[in-house]
Amino acid sequence: MPLYLVSAPAAAAKLAAGARASPRRRRQLLLPARHFHVLSVHPLPTSRRASLSSLSSSAERAAGRAMAAAEAGASTAPEASSSGVKQALISLSDKTDLANLGNGLQRLGFSIISTGGTASSLEAAGVNVTKVEEITHFPEMLDGRVKTLHPSIHGGILARRDQKHHLEALNKHGIGTFDVVVVNLYPFYDKVTSGAISFEDGIENIDIGGPTLIRAAAKNHKDVLVVVDHKDYPALLEYLDGKQDDQDFRRMLAWKAFQHVASYDSAVSEWLWKQTNKGETFPPSFTVPLSLKSTLRYGENPHQKAAFYSDKSLSLVNAGGIATAIQHHGKEMSYNNYLDADAAWNCVSEFESPTCVVVKHTNPCGVASRQDILEAYRLAVKADPVSAFGGIVAFNTTIDEDLAREIREFRSPTDGETRMFYEIVVAPGYTEKGLEVLKGKSKTLRLLEAQRSGKGMLSLRQVNGGWLAQESDDLTPEAITFTKMSERAPEGSELSDSRFAWLCVKHVKSNAIVIAKNNCMLGMGSGQPNRLESLRIAFRKAGEEAKGAALASDAFFPFAWNDAVEEACRSGIAVIAEPGGSIRDQDAVDCCDKYGVSLLFTGVRHFRH
Repeated sequence: MPLYLVSAPAAAAKLAAGARASPRRRRQLLLPARHFHVLSVHPLPTSRRASLSSLSSSAERAAGRAMAAAEAGASTAPEASSSGVKQALISLSDKTDLANLGNGLQRLGFSIISTGGTASSLEAAGVNVTKVEEITHFPEMLDGRVKTLHPSIHGGILARRDQKHHLEALNKHGIGTFDVVVVNLYPFYDKVTSGAISFEDGIENIDIGGPTLIRAAAKNHKDVLVVVDHKDYPALLEYLDGKQDDQDFRRMLAWKAFQHVASYDSAVSEWLWKQTNKGETFPPSFTVPLSLKSTLRYGENPHQKAAFYSDKSLSLVNAGGIATAIQHHGKEMSYNNYLDADAAWNCVSEFESPTCVVVKHTNPCGVASRQDILEAYRLAVKADPVSAFGGIVAFNTTIDEDLAREIREFRSPTDGETRMFYEIVVAPGYTEKGLEVLKGKSKTLRLLEAQRSGKGMLSLRQVNGGWLAQESDDLTPEAITFTKMSERAPEGSELSDSRFAWLCVKHVKSNAIVIAKNNCMLGMGSGQPNRLESLRIAFRKAGEEAKGAALASDAFFPFAWNDAVEEACRSGIAVIAEPGGSIRDQDAVDCCDKYGVSLLFTGVRHFRH
């Protein structure tokens, strides 16, 4: 019979109790061989003998009784896990479906090793568990900071089964192998986004042992199955039950494990940067954690594949926007739908008064603010009914039954007969009846409920080989000084018209011109290579209503005479708002003075490319 030495007094006591128990109970209490170190028959080195002699006399007596009991009650010694016993290590913060996993692994013949609360939960579910400290012969220490960081754990995970010298090293040190590692991490993300949290508490919620276990198992995925998501438990059990050897399955789990850790680390990095560099916007490097929300039918065009990812950055928690919108009805969102809905929602979220915004190809083609939201909707469509058809309609108020019926039944101002068609309706909420009415308009009409877009976000945009980062353009007219440059000052509502036009032009693609009056967009010109052409498009849409209205330009006018400024003055505009900053600004002032037009400089440009 092999000779065993019990490595810890607790284990010895457990075996000693077995010697006094019934044969059946004794078999239940006998520890597997992984709790022992096999002693070689050749003389031990002096240092080893000294180490063994350090055992307390009580432990020695317990060990002796345990060995006697083992000899009397067992015909064969338990087989070391490195020689065939399958082991699974489970350590979880999120214990969803843990009982099913533990019982499933036990049914498949796995010996389960676990830690702290996970072990307690498994035992409560009727699963036999060996605690990690019985393997490492070290208690959990340093307030839980050290549990699994031990060669007896990581050696069993990292050892390659196709390398003889790896297995020899395990046998030499009495270490068993692990076939399955199931770990998820401290809820750091939830903790630091749940409200006020001290720096010290945040630090204590950074997981160390968990990522180390996950990375070790993922690296050795050829021999160790690593699982970080409870949704993968059924697939894991099915794989094990079928005794499969699908390396693609193992690699997919390994990829998911490394991605899980990478996302976790990005949250820690982002949080720590903000804690220590509160005045600096752009870190030397950072990671954006993206999570696949849906695959799309196609991209901007049918020949392009596409997908939609949600951004899990800490800075975007509760930031609102289209990415977190709830879809209540309609066809699945497309690539272009997301872009247009985002543009419409970002624009309407800027207004405090009840407002409707209509967007086509990311440009607002109709905007109106009124206390009567039904009137605001009609005016927004009227601004450009041709473009509005097939567009996106956004509101910053809850859609009730009356507004829903108006949206459903409203006829195009162009002929008074054609019922308006929209791809998407976006609002911060719907009444039950309002939602019911809109669902009856079309099976394909997408109805989105979104939270107001947040401020102070970091804006990212890709170029080939890199990314551009900038602060979001959060300036509103209330934060800007409109400086009178002309002899004539704006009269009556002309200043408020200028502010309204200025807020609209901020959301129009450059070169951008907006003509507005009485809190209603009358016409806009966008995306033209020259400002004069954008101005002419805006006037063509506004028609005669442009007389006495306000005009806003997203950037300065490079020329005035016989150009955009003079053309605007001749067309009857009452007030022009522009950033200023041209070397020919005086020409613009002189031109406006000649025609009696008020000229306001904002000192702020709103380019949008």
